[in-house]
Amino acid sequence: MYVASIAPAADSVPADGLTNYVDPAYSRPFSTQDATGDRGAAGLGVDTPASAVLGLPVVPLIRALRPRQWTKNGVLFAGVVGVGRLFHADSFVRAAAGFAVFCVLSGVVYLVNDLADMERDRAHPRKRLRPIASGELPARVAAVSAVALSGAALFGAFLLAPAFAAFGAGYVAVMLVYSAGLKHLVLLDVFAIAAGFVIRAAAGAAVVRASISPWLLVCAALLSLFLALAKRRHELLVLGERAGAYRSTLNDYSPELLEELISVVTSSTVVAYSLYTFFGETVPANHTMMLTIPFVLYAIFRYLFLIHSPHGGGNPDELLLQDRPLLITIALWSVTAVGVLYVFR
Repeated sequence: MYVASIAPAADSVPADGLTNYVDPAYSRPFSTQDATGDRGAAGLGVDTPASAVLGLPVVPLIRALRPRQWTKNGVLFAGVVGVGRLFHADSFVRAAAGFAVFCVLSGVVYLVNDLADMERDRAHPRKRLRPIASGELPARVAAVSAVALSGAALFGAFLLAPAFAAFGAGYVAVMLVYSAGLKHLVLLDVFAIAAGFVIRAAAGAAVVRASISPWLLVCAALLSLFLALAKRRHELLVLGERAGAYRSTLNDYSPELLEELISVVTSSTVVAYSLYTFFGETVPANHTMMLTIPFVLYAIFRYLFLIHSPHGGGNPDELLLQDRPLLITIALWSVTAVGVLYVFR
């Protein structure tokens, strides 16, 4: 497959640990004192005046909610787009409000996950710099914030639609089960991630009181599996022999297995999306939706090129936001899909 041509980033991590390791993405050396040294009580860190408002470390808290990851919640708009209500003010506002709710809920999940993985993250060359692992955000503040934010978000979700609130609660439950144990079970870990995306897509339909095409749910599941497997592959290659210490399931994965799984999911995604453009309940009967297939193919091929490139094989999550050709392709697909669904049907 492709693995033989990859220059593994794991070679840059010293075999004797992270002491004095210099991450290429950061200029300051890292020593084990950063994780366990004089960073406040129990190594949890202290607030700095610049980031504290009313006694809360606001900036580290916002960073811990990972706003850059909130783009994944954009799948909620699939419901309002698919039923032809994107330009209906009420439906769009409801979808936007639902997007905001899931941004908060996904941020809460990241807080809980980082609390559970605090010690493991300190052994990771980049995740050691996350607010909780580095000590910028005290664990107690993160825990209290997670409870408060989740309660507020679910209350807001209930005001939008009880069914939407049920999907929101289901999403949090699945992700908490993932953090508690599923992420340690090989294969089930990536299926749990895929379930989160499917719930988002279904919630997007529920918030506008509409039904979503089963084809889109299948596509959401397959695409999220594709991204999750790519991320596991990245972690395995970057961490090398230290991978199992960071994530236990990485002991069970191998580059060859992940390549095979990615190949299967890639093919399935292309086939499922192509069938959707012909047989989806909400697509035009004149089959003009098939015009979007080339954009999907190029986006997948481009993504595969990037994750297999020695110079571009970074974090898969970041690639989606940093690669200009990929962003342009996603924008062109969006414009074409909206045009087909709303103009040429």
